[in-house]
Amino acid sequence: MNSSWTDELNKVFELALATYDKDTPDRWQNVARAVGGGKTADDVKMHYKWLTEDVADIDMQSRAGKDSQNGGSNSNSRGS
Repeated sequence: MNSSWTDELNKVFELALATYDKDTPDRWQNVARAVGGGKTADDVKMHYKWLTEDVADIDMQSRAGKDSQNGGSNSNSRGS
């Protein structure tokens, strides 16, 4: 498995994901072919999983930071 992802490969990966959406037959094979660089369908699938988990972690940390800035309150009250 080739685990090296350059900025250029990531850009091509993003374009390939936009081209081959979740309903595309053989999506991961098509994405891997578009990315090149010796990437396999498993490589691009794992990279996608890692990126989605990373984004979810960042989102969770961002929300936690906003909650702590608001005194830990998670409510949406408008002064009532």
